[in-house]
Amino acid sequence: MQIAEKTVVTIHYTLTDAEGKVLDSSQEGEDCEPLSYLHGAGMIVPGLEEALLGKSEGDRVKITLGPDGGYGPRQEDLVQKLPREDFPEGELEVGMHFRAHGPHGGQVLTIVGLDKDTVTVDANHPLAGTTLNFDVAVLGVREATPHDLHGHGHGHGHGHGDHDCGHDHDHGHDHGHGGHDCGGCGGCGGH
Repeated sequence: MQIAEKTVVTIHYTLTDAEGKVLDSSQEGEDCEPLSYLHGAGMIVPGLEEALLGKSEGDRVKITLGPDGGYGPRQEDLVQKLPREDFPEGELEVGMHFRAHGPHGGQVLTIVGLDKDTVTVDANHPLAGTTLNFDVAVLGVREATPHDLHGHGHGHGHGHGDHDCGHDHDHGHDHGHGGHDCGGCGGCGGH
């Protein structure tokens, strides 16, 4: 069977940057396993989804994606300073991630700066503006069931934020600025 819209695809992948540094992999780390996603549902980056269209079990795809096919260009207007009191008591560190729920859905905020009164956060995806190199092995393709199509089955996507192989970690914090809660951000999924 070929990969098409409304098929559940299972892959192993390795994601590297332009210098060859491994950014994410479904094959590294203790809890890592193949990634399954629903094709056509925007659960992986658009350039990779397009490259996998029409492929079958056993195929291998190696592709280099610029920012437009991956996580888009960096947007400097997504970096902002927030009042320190909007964050939980305790120690904050540069690099911590928080998931923010706002009027346009959820997004991951990364702390990029701290001072006594403010916390500088970046809402760009950590891989925005980055050239991505994917090496993907297609392990399986099957028709999606009604269960998969409603997001309850194995075909729900594990995004870069959801399929964490130890490259980014949740910090267990919940702060009150707009209902934020902590979330990691990994490497293969949708925006």
